[in-house]
Amino acid sequence: MAKKQSVFQEVAKQIQEKIDKGLYVSSQRLPSEYDLAKEFGVSRLTVRKAIDELISRNILVKQKGKGTYVMTQQKIQSGRAGLQGFTEAAKSYGKTSKTEVIRFELVTEIPEEVTRALELNDQEATYHIVRLRSYDNEPMTVEDLYIRSIYLPEVTEKQLKGSLFELIEKQIEIAYSHQEVEAILVTKELSPLLKVEAGEPLLMVHSITYSVTATPILYDISYYRADRYTFKNTLHRTTT
Repeated sequence: MAKKQSVFQEVAKQIQEKIDKGLYVSSQRLPSEYDLAKEFGVSRLTVRKAIDELISRNILVKQKGKGTYVMTQQKIQSGRAGLQGFTEAAKSYGKTSKTEVIRFELVTEIPEEVTRALELNDQEATYHIVRLRSYDNEPMTVEDLYIRSIYLPEVTEKQLKGSLFELIEKQIEIAYSHQEVEAILVTKELSPLLKVEAGEPLLMVHSITYSVTATPILYDISYYRADRYTFKNTLHRTTT
């Protein structure tokens, strides 16, 4: 049985929903505690606790003598909790993800680069999947994926609307991924999908995902909105 939220947590949730919907925007000053208490029908103490909760989650910031403001919207940070799929990353931020499957086909004619990367045998059946991923209903990334069919047996288009990593790990354990990030410009094809003007900055991420035994599992070229996504990597210093 789910634990019932306290009154101040419910108020905090409603304030955050207003921020998510754009009713309160980055750097905007919130109404006074008195006005918020009147709006939500609660005490000023309850409002104060709700604001403190959102401050602790880096959603609001209080400036002494000037009021409470919405913090500049943070970018989603890939890699902040290790190797995660998009669905897992969204959950870690307390958000929801949505997936639209644009292409889903079993192919035998595969680009040479993909064949080498996945170490495919001649004419080995491989899935080509293109998905549009959204974060709280905001388009965030377009994924162009190739994966050997043995790792997605009897998969359906409906299943591909969820976590691909979760489906893969029913067959083989995912261990790590090599990524290369490149800055490019939004193309006319990607513009309507990501709802970003053509010519705006975009992050193209080329990655190959492996099992513990270094078996290549997934070949992925994804296009991320540069205004809403960033990547975190850990670099290890080597000595000569």
